[in-house]
Amino acid sequence: MDGSPRINAYLSGNFAPVRSEDDFDLEVVGQIPAGIRGAFYRNGPNPQFEPRGDYHWFSGDGMVHGFFVEDGKVSYRNRYVRTPKWDLENSAGKALFGGFDPRAADPSVAGKDGGVSNTNILWHAGRLMALEEGHKPFELDPITLESRGYVDEYAGRVTAHPKIDPKTGEMVWFAYSVGDMPFSNTVSYGVTDAEGQVVRRDNFEAPYSSMVHDFLVTDRYALFPILPLTGSLERAMRGQPPFAWEPEKGSHVGVMLRDASVESVRWFTTDACYVFHPMNAWEEGDKILADVMEYPVAPLFPKADGTMNERSAARLVRWTFDLGADSDTIKRQPIDDLAGEFPRFDERYAGLAYRHGWFAANAARPGDFGFDSLAHIDHGTGKRVVYTFPSGDVPGEPIFIPRAPDAAEGDGWLIAVVYRAAEDRSDFLVFDAQAIATGPIATAKLPRRVPFGFHGNWRQG
Repeated sequence: MDGSPRINAYLSGNFAPVRSEDDFDLEVVGQIPAGIRGAFYRNGPNPQFEPRGDYHWFSGDGMVHGFFVEDGKVSYRNRYVRTPKWDLENSAGKALFGGFDPRAADPSVAGKDGGVSNTNILWHAGRLMALEEGHKPFELDPITLESRGYVDEYAGRVTAHPKIDPKTGEMVWFAYSVGDMPFSNTVSYGVTDAEGQVVRRDNFEAPYSSMVHDFLVTDRYALFPILPLTGSLERAMRGQPPFAWEPEKGSHVGVMLRDASVESVRWFTTDACYVFHPMNAWEEGDKILADVMEYPVAPLFPKADGTMNERSAARLVRWTFDLGADSDTIKRQPIDDLAGEFPRFDERYAGLAYRHGWFAANAARPGDFGFDSLAHIDHGTGKRVVYTFPSGDVPGEPIFIPRAPDAAEGDGWLIAVVYRAAEDRSDFLVFDAQAIATGPIATAKLPRRVPFGFHGNWRQG
């Protein structure tokens, strides 16, 4: 140790916030297909002030980046999600909340809303909603990105990863650590109908408090993964990690019919592992199959004693739940050995048997969250195709756009934002989804960078 201050990796490089809110018309190289008309929204953490305490990437203020595509042209706009937390800190001219460390907060904000709405952004029932798993959805104007406020109908926190049923238009969702006390075992299951009305919210108890970032929904079932990245208020108040890896607790997945009582949840188990994101899940007879990006050890978080885990990478694994068997053990079968994250697919097949998936990949540096490739996997043939970017370029989550509403599965385009390290700026890219190895067919060039973030979605214009 040389006495110099420690640099937080999530506040440097392209993790560092961009604090200006801008509007740009972008230069397009190549040709944007005429069928691409609409908006791509992407959310991510972007603290407006130097954070207090030990900053974790997941706790920064939400900033939404919008790419608006029409007639072969692309415009860009970015805006902060002006949550109550953002407003309080903006008025004070400094950070007031402590992120994951409640002891680091200024006393003036004790008991006040600390939501950051920084994880995902979704269009449903005429609403554009910024999502973050600790609070209610937060509505934005779909064109100006102006903040409109929390959607109060949800009456509590909601997942950042709801699922939209392609048959009914329902939005199926959950929430974890529900209730007045942080890090509770309570989980909510909810449904919003196609018109945007919340028609169900029921609570049940999980085996322990876990960071449940995402879940699984099929045509008839909902599945709730309780994996051993645990939450503990007592640990946090002792100055130890609020979220920590405790593999001895094992992995549990609750399975229930979507229209059944939460009291009917059946718990399946397997050895310790962690999943941030599934690709898709579906039913085959009495079995439920789920393709997930599985880690052997939860990344980005320490053990309960504060020491860091070894670096681990996620790879695509198929989970099978046999509802007709006497055993409640989850069968796990590797699908592909390429390290990656942010799995996506043709959302018209959400909860149904499907063939095509895409993900951001680490071809050269497994376990590194700086991706270097995009991958397409054909589950029908088992074939995987990869496009690797020039050295230093880092792609984000790939999003699929169908060529037409009735196009065959996987027939369309893949879009992604890439950070160009050599130029310290970003581009918006369009690929032929079935031929990503040939490289982008169109590039919209930004004059500055888009900081690394999490999730986005496409709204057809």
